Amino acid sequence: MNIALAIHGGAGTLRRQDMSAEQEQAYLAGLNAALDAGLTILQKGGKALDAVSAAVCSLEDNPLFNAGKGAVFTLGGRIEMEAAVMDGATQACGSVTGVTSARNPVLLARAVMEHTPHVTLGFDAADRFAHERGLPCATPDYFFTERRWQALQEEKQRLAEGGKEEDAPEDRKHGTVGAVALDSQGRLAAATSTGGRTAKMDGRVGDTPVFGAGTWADAHCAVSGTGHGEYFVRIAAAHDISARLRYAGQDIATAAEAVVNGSLRAQGGTGGVVAVDHQGRVAMPFNCEGMYRAMVDGAGRREVAIYR
Repeated sequence: MNIALAIHGGAGTLRRQDMSAEQEQAYLAGLNAALDAGLTILQKGGKALDAVSAAVCSLEDNPLFNAGKGAVFTLGGRIEMEAAVMDGATQACGSVTGVTSARNPVLLARAVMEHTPHVTLGFDAADRFAHERGLPCATPDYFFTERRWQALQEEKQRLAEGGKEEDAPEDRKHGTVGAVALDSQGRLAAATSTGGRTAKMDGRVGDTPVFGAGTWADAHCAVSGTGHGEYFVRIAAAHDISARLRYAGQDIATAAEAVVNGSLRAQGGTGGVVAVDHQGRVAMPFNCEGMYRAMVDGAGRREVAIYR
């Protein structure tokens, strides 16, 4: 059985003209490191679920990406993170929302899946559970980055001057990280983690912890999305890709393209997905300027890219 892994660091890229050569190299290095973290597990015969968890942890630890250490601020100046994991072999899943202290929310989401009878925990209950499970936690200063704080101030000023929420720069709208994998036993898994949208309302829940919207895995494919989460929820984006494989007989590339550049775009939503099917075929479509992404497909082809 072939192995495959695809990751994204969000569709919220800096505009090409604003990206310095040094910044580009830093982002590419972060993507390569996350890809290798997951790939090492798969190459040793490990589980897809372990591979996506490791890849996402790597991205959560990197302040360049909007998850964990690099999470953005809410309108009230808070960090409220979300994450989800789903095991395609069993369709067991767990997610968290409104997390403020777990350094790796993806591990907290996995703990919800493995150690509770529930699918989702949120806010204070999720933070308490992180401490109860002994997961690495941190105080707010760990999550503070000057870049994200300044982005909040700029976004608040833009909104105060009459700017529309949907017209925010891409790097303030679409920050999320995620991974999908196929392991040597044919098992699929997906994981997604995010700090949300810059200047989102306190308490907002996005698509990441909503299974079928921003995260999905079953016996046919695994999907992780990044973009304007409200639209991913409205069209059940991740599940729709799987449904197109099962009911319409589409291949993974056709299905993912139809959702991202078809139904999502038709609703006014922007973003992208990474998806892998049970044969190790990978799709990474997006409908905005760029998407931080990397993959090794079932044929062994490796790709790391930002723009088209």
